[in-house]
Amino acid sequence: MIDLEWLTTQVAGLVRETGVFIAAELGKVANDQIETKDKNSLVSYVDKTAEQMLVKGLKPLLPGASFMTEEETDQAQKTSSAYTWIIDPLDGTTNFLHQLPCFAISVALAYNNEIQIGVVLEVNRGELFKAWKGGGAYLNNNPIRVSNTHKLEDALIATGFPYIDFSHFDVYLPVFNHLLRSCRGIRRWGAAAVDLVYVACGRFDGFFEGSLNAWDVAAGLLIVEEAGGSSCDFNGGNAQWFGGKVIAGNKHINQELKNLFHTIPPQP
Repeated sequence: MIDLEWLTTQVAGLVRETGVFIAAELGKVANDQIETKDKNSLVSYVDKTAEQMLVKGLKPLLPGASFMTEEETDQAQKTSSAYTWIIDPLDGTTNFLHQLPCFAISVALAYNNEIQIGVVLEVNRGELFKAWKGGGAYLNNNPIRVSNTHKLEDALIATGFPYIDFSHFDVYLPVFNHLLRSCRGIRRWGAAAVDLVYVACGRFDGFFEGSLNAWDVAAGLLIVEEAGGSSCDFNGGNAQWFGGKVIAGNKHINQELKNLFHTIPPQP
């Protein structure tokens, strides 16, 4: 039996070390060192080096575990293990490259497709969020809980704008339009992992976004759950850690957001 609390502590230490590297590189990346993976999807040596640091440090903790990583820097990392590390070495790369202070490292561990550990470090503020299955959620070792906001009109909501995949835009836009008129405010940080942990500690009351990847949400969804929150997809089904369309929030606001996607007709 793996000691999840101990393992979470080890992961948190490694993530903090990697965060020191990322912070030291802020403002140092030249234009010719930036690659475009897809439209509006950027990567630099910082993402790749950070990922290599994380993979190297995680391998001894669970020998034989598989890896699912955004930059795929280690091609020999896929195994038949029931354990999988899910890594985003730099969530919010565009923010980082533009020196906008919201970017994070996200690391999760899945066992037989169920998330067991989640660690997210918002690098600029040095805030480390962590959770393990059944162990609660923490910010810099202090317990956190989702907000207790009951009404959408009192809620601050986070989202992410579509920037590559617009296939769900006809559903997303009417809900966004409604929220602009009916909630306290909408924020778009540009890093889904940060949005989720801010929901977990009550800074945001709810969050919704489509076209997300596993490394964007795996850690954050567990942290929200362990902080007393809930999540679903746009259709009200279970939010999957491997990505897609995600709604998350405290249980009141999560229900309110889910209702909107059921009641507001798609844009023609």
